[in-house]
Amino acid sequence: MPAAPKRALMSDGDYLLGTRDDEIARLGLQHRVWRAQMLKGFRLARFAPGQTILDVGAGPGFATADLADTVGPDGKVIAFERSPNFLAALRSRALPNVEVRDADVAENDLGESFADGAWTRWLLAFLSDPARTVGHIARALKPGGVALFHEYIDYEAWRLVPPSAEQHRYRDLVVKSWRDSGGEPDAALELPNHLAAAGLELVAIRPMVEIITADDPWWQWPASFIAINAHRLQELGYCTSGEAASFATMLDHAPPGTRMLTPVVAELIAIKR
Repeated sequence: MPAAPKRALMSDGDYLLGTRDDEIARLGLQHRVWRAQMLKGFRLARFAPGQTILDVGAGPGFATADLADTVGPDGKVIAFERSPNFLAALRSRALPNVEVRDADVAENDLGESFADGAWTRWLLAFLSDPARTVGHIARALKPGGVALFHEYIDYEAWRLVPPSAEQHRYRDLVVKSWRDSGGEPDAALELPNHLAAAGLELVAIRPMVEIITADDPWWQWPASFIAINAHRLQELGYCTSGEAASFATMLDHAPPGTRMLTPVVAELIAIKR
């Protein structure tokens, strides 16, 4: 039988999905897959040269580097992160217009009325009190500042076509581990309420979802997540070693012609009036 599940936010700065080198590599692949959608969001949010933009929950800094290019040498990116491993990766980039701050964005105030914009992706879903972090972001923005969020709005839409009982079980274990840790995968559902409470006006929302085949580059995003996180679920006590091994390779055994519906992500853009 699996061991009892562990709480996910460890005192050493680890996260539910881990912060080791294999997770950093997976985040790099994920960023490459999602980069075009992210850059479109930057344009829609009107992030521009010369601005000061916050990267809230910056991880190892893949998006931070793109934000640095967006604001240019006359702008500034302030990247907030709490994981020692991710901070080391961030600082190793040595980007001249990026300031790295060791901070837990779930707990720490970010400052007051100094930033032109803020960006966060798949952060609020892992927090037990996302409204508090949204409040921190709102406080840090100048009047007219723009906050850009990418969060899941329907994680359990993720499935194979035709359906796979094993993929369904794996997805359900991911969701359970998430909620057991105090997070909520579908963070975008309540985000409009958090924005309004923080004094931010929601001005745009768009869905992002794909139906893909194994020869589509997007396939590598969920495939890499499954390959790594299956063993993370075992470490956290949600499945046996045998199940983890089976999960890790299940896409390799999908019938020819199988398609995948990706989890539905929502982009929300809000302005501080």
